[in-house]
Amino acid sequence: MSLADIREAARGIVGVAVRTSMVHVPKLSEHAGVPVYLKLESEQPTGAFKLRGAWTFVRRLPEEVRARGVITYSSGNHGQAVAFAAQRVGVRAVVVMPETAPATKVEGVRRWGGEVEFAGTTSEDRYTRAMELAEHEGFAPIPPYDHPHIIAGQGTVGLEILEAVPDVTHVAVPVGGGGLIAGITTAVKALRPETRVTGVEPEGGACLGAALAAGQPVRLDQTASIADGLLPLSVGRLTFSHVKGLVDAVTVSDRSIAEATVWLSAERVVRAEPSGAATTAALRTGALLPEGPCVLVVSGGNVDSRTVAALAQS
Repeated sequence: MSLADIREAARGIVGVAVRTSMVHVPKLSEHAGVPVYLKLESEQPTGAFKLRGAWTFVRRLPEEVRARGVITYSSGNHGQAVAFAAQRVGVRAVVVMPETAPATKVEGVRRWGGEVEFAGTTSEDRYTRAMELAEHEGFAPIPPYDHPHIIAGQGTVGLEILEAVPDVTHVAVPVGGGGLIAGITTAVKALRPETRVTGVEPEGGACLGAALAAGQPVRLDQTASIADGLLPLSVGRLTFSHVKGLVDAVTVSDRSIAEATVWLSAERVVRAEPSGAATTAALRTGALLPEGPCVLVVSGGNVDSRTVAALAQS
């Protein structure tokens, strides 16, 4: 997966995914002492960056394969994106979700015509059930992050960052399985190699940090955080191959993620889900110390007002 592949993906998402806003936030800039911008992937039709990769995958499937329907395993945002993409081309979509999935995300999958199947609480539970259904029903599996098409689609975020802030010196990216940071890193390092890329993870799900320390993906025994989109037990092997030696990683507490989620909403900057607010949390707590223009990727905004209110009271 290369810069050329990402550029092809960028042409392919036109008219489906949107070119999301880059917003300068004065209070964050004052706090950091450098210009700070938010890349608002919450503006996507499905509320998160995942649409870029899901559409790229569905678009690139051979028509005869796509016609049999698609299936994925997701805590929510990737599932919504696959359902949206499938609806767009008129094929069936099944999404295997955890039993603990937020109602907002379950409703989102169904809103776009996806069928929901629940399986356990871990990414492995979801994967196993999805593969069983794929074999039985003939569906085409769409992985959430560890595939070249997915990484290429997510990498279009990196192209847009460089076009909007060409002098960016630091990009912070929420990390779950690593598809987003892998795509962004490939684009950014190809075009502006001096720009630093940092992955931000919840303390209860630091897969990338563990992989960087070991030099290869490491399976965690368990993960837990309010940032439900950042909780696979391991980063992908392919995604890690695109970031190894090119990125660093920091962790943030659930408390700081909750505070950042509430702050972004209260300041009327953006409604971000906890996973999307992780980068803001890293900046506000000092885990992230940019030395020049910095972009914080807000990966998604699929959270309801009741959840934000509850976080404010916690």
